[in-house]
Amino acid sequence: MSKIFTIAEGLQNLGALKTGGQGSVYKGMRMGPVYSAIKLIPTPIYVEDESDKNYRNFLNEVNKLQQVNTHSSPNVVKILSSGITDSGSFPYIEMEYIEGPELGELLLPPHQKVFTVKETLKVAEQLAAALAHCHQVDVKHGDVKSNNVKYNVQTANYVLLDFGLAIMSEEQRRTSIRHAGAIEFMAPEQHEGKMLLQTDIYSYGIILYELLAGQVPFPLEGGGDTARNTVMIGHLEKEIPDAMLLRKSNLENTFQADVLDKEMQVPHWLLELIGRCLQKNPLERYANGMELHQAVTVGILSAPQDFRLTENTLPNEDLQYAALYNETKEKNEKLEKELATLKPLALKAGIKYNKSTGGYYQENYIHASKTAFLGCVAACVLVIAFLVYNLATPRNNVVATLPTTPYKSPFEIANQQYKQGLLTAREDSIRIAKMQSAQQIKAAEKARKQNGKQKKKKKFFGIF
Repeated sequence: MSKIFTIAEGLQNLGALKTGGQGSVYKGMRMGPVYSAIKLIPTPIYVEDESDKNYRNFLNEVNKLQQVNTHSSPNVVKILSSGITDSGSFPYIEMEYIEGPELGELLLPPHQKVFTVKETLKVAEQLAAALAHCHQVDVKHGDVKSNNVKYNVQTANYVLLDFGLAIMSEEQRRTSIRHAGAIEFMAPEQHEGKMLLQTDIYSYGIILYELLAGQVPFPLEGGGDTARNTVMIGHLEKEIPDAMLLRKSNLENTFQADVLDKEMQVPHWLLELIGRCLQKNPLERYANGMELHQAVTVGILSAPQDFRLTENTLPNEDLQYAALYNETKEKNEKLEKELATLKPLALKAGIKYNKSTGGYYQENYIHASKTAFLGCVAACVLVIAFLVYNLATPRNNVVATLPTTPYKSPFEIANQQYKQGLLTAREDSIRIAKMQSAQQIKAAEKARKQNGKQKKKKKFFGIF
């Protein structure tokens, strides 16, 4: 095959893959051979110097694209190289070549006009992951449409392609948009040449709408300026048509009744997500791809699926069950809110939950602070120590002796003997009392130790 023109040294041109207002895509081959896809930007750059505004903008945007590939994503095409062509001085970016059909081709015969719910959810998750990957490094794609998403037959993943508008200046985007063929996917602000992170979110919503409904909200009928203006006005001013009504009409002549009912059960969260993506005001959409991807992930992982659907999204035999499910769900949510309010009050009142019995009980202990408890213990110890000390300490009981006289009358002798007997009896009584006290203390200590071993430690004042 003869070359149409030279791309760059070592990069062979194998012919055009497709052409459009933003440029043309050619199949290339590096020495090896390694196949790639080359995106040519239609505005030439004659001075490769940073003093040239177009060349400077091109380098800045290419640097951003290179950041996208710092960490590879299975849902974003890899950027291999970039530069200026040897012939014509056209800026180009070289991307990996993805083998497989475009998403738009999968909606044409012999394929079905709409995607199944399962496959739509797969596209929703993977395309949201692709936008999150780009928006993390502040790269706006600017041309998200079904023809720029490919199904990789080798990995079974959907891959976002073609970063042509991402490397254009604002004036180039305005000129390109006026002649582009993807006006059906463009956000309202894009018609003024603006490109925001929310612009990609809007185009993402159009793709999901197309997969569910079988067509975009505002189809382009004809290639003239009048037809393009009609589509543009639709995005700027008109309400988005009901996707479920279009889906039902496109499914009725294709599937049997049981399959039709199943394929009409589109999750409500997905319809709400698409509705938010397609808001006219960019501030009312998801702020970026990261927020969008999080919403998709939460929706897919939510279980059971939300049955808050309309009559158009549920078969008739399931409407009664859906109403019952919604009513039960509302009651559960109300009870959970009441429980969250009452739980702190129950804990404060000493009401606790017994896991073994599954019931609630209230503690009958007197609650005191730890400081008060320790003070009571210290006071008890001091009282016991004082009593023990008094019992164990001998008393100095001095009995006065009678003066010695050379003569003692029988009366004096009897009196002396009586006093001596009293003294002896008192000493015996004290000695016996001390022995009994010591034995009682010893017995009490022994009993305390035995009780400590046999019985479990009990709470005291509700603290320990």
